[in-house]
Amino acid sequence: MKQGGISICLFLSSCFLLLSPFCARAQSADELQTKIDQRNQDIADLQKEIQGYQTQIDSLGSQASSLSSTIKSLDLTQKKLAANIKVTENQIAAKNLEIDSLGNKITDKVKSISDDDRVIRQSLLMIEQTDQASLIEIVLKSDSIAGGIQNLDQLANLQKGIVDRIANLRSDKASLEDNKAKSEKARADLTALSKQLRDQQAIVLSTSKEKNDLLKQTNQSEASYKAVLTAKQNQYNAMQQEILDLDSQLKLIVNPSSIPKTGSVLAWPLDTIRITQYFGNTDFSTANPQIYSGHGHDGVDFAASIGTPVKAALSGVVVGVANTDSYPGCYSFGKWVMVKHPNGLSTLYAHLSLQGVQVGDQVGTGQLIGYTGNTGYTTGPHLHFGVYATQGVQITLFKNSNHCQGATIPLATLDAYLNPLSYLPAI
Repeated sequence: MKQGGISICLFLSSCFLLLSPFCARAQSADELQTKIDQRNQDIADLQKEIQGYQTQIDSLGSQASSLSSTIKSLDLTQKKLAANIKVTENQIAAKNLEIDSLGNKITDKVKSISDDDRVIRQSLLMIEQTDQASLIEIVLKSDSIAGGIQNLDQLANLQKGIVDRIANLRSDKASLEDNKAKSEKARADLTALSKQLRDQQAIVLSTSKEKNDLLKQTNQSEASYKAVLTAKQNQYNAMQQEILDLDSQLKLIVNPSSIPKTGSVLAWPLDTIRITQYFGNTDFSTANPQIYSGHGHDGVDFAASIGTPVKAALSGVVVGVANTDSYPGCYSFGKWVMVKHPNGLSTLYAHLSLQGVQVGDQVGTGQLIGYTGNTGYTTGPHLHFGVYATQGVQITLFKNSNHCQGATIPLATLDAYLNPLSYLPAI
């Protein structure tokens, strides 16, 4: 009877020990959640601020291009980027708090599992010792029949306690694995956010340099700004004609069966879609044949402010990463990335502010590959998205160019230029 009583006491005391860590940590968990909620509220407030900047930037975009409007747009962009950095910093802080909270839960579950294991072992030892005597012997060895029955009840309770403990053990182990998986994902998210923060900081520096270079180049004169735009357009026109001439000389053959049938085989490269220019002979390309050399617009333009994440439209391998702005007077794609996909298509992402991949990288659908910008020849920040038949596109080093000697630019036969909207989801 004494041994049975000790066993029951051990069982009950262990139950108390299992509950106490959660009671002790409850306030800490609440504090962590309060801090996470505050960070999320700060993020929501910052996102409203960012939307306000974007509205102002969009309104400037509808105005005629001028030095003052361009500088104001750059100033607003810098403020928006600074707010984006604050959002990322808050997301990092919230993610660290989430990791701390998960760490507490993991610690609790580990202790709970340890306690369950210890009590089950002790209880099994008590049952093993008790089972050496028959039920009749247990009753006869007791001071009374009532006492013997009580001992039998304690034994039954002990056995039930083991069953309950085993159930708790299974539940705790499942919860532990779940929390470990969540913790690993949170740490992966934290790594991605840290990289995003570094990227955003680099884009801020780039935008600041763009503004300073523009002020220096124009000497803050509206007339000088117009002259710069005219010279830039003339150089771009000449460059486009050179590219068209080289395109027509390519001896690449596109087999129609090498490309997929039209349909939704690609994903949108941006989270928010607003098309500013379509593929082919659009109104803008028709009105400006000198820009497109008479063969229309060779991609789709999406409105996007500087620093907007750009994602791979399909899994594939990065086959080109370059920057035509590194060569003075080479007004083309600016910073661009090209990805070759296994279905016979290749996609181009141009006018980026920052490239996030290198040649040879394997990327998955939706993976971040860069950020939108205003590099190359543009009339404002946007993403130029091109789709090509892989057989008909060739990344070319311009060795003897009049305008882009040393630059690397994709060239394609005219039948290799495909309408991106033929392969993207319906809007």
